[in-house]
Amino acid sequence: MPTIDMTATGKNITRMMKAAGMTVKDLQEIFGFATPQAIYKWKNGTAMPTIDNLVILAVTLGCKIDDLLIVDMPVQGRKTA
Repeated sequence: MPTIDMTATGKNITRMMKAAGMTVKDLQEIFGFATPQAIYKWKNGTAMPTIDNLVILAVTLGCKIDDLLIVDMPVQGRKTA
């Protein structure tokens, strides 16, 4: 079953923020968050943005949601006859 690699996704979000010239403060204002803690949790891979926030983040960073998420795809074992 595929799973989201939260740590790698956080690093990816950080990289994409830097490439877009966005700071945590910029995103905090865009999302209307009172504190930046949620964004730091996303960047550190300890929490994931909600679906709604992923949409906003993707639009803000000029990418698709799929570009933000790093998904681990386990190798399927072969069945023997």
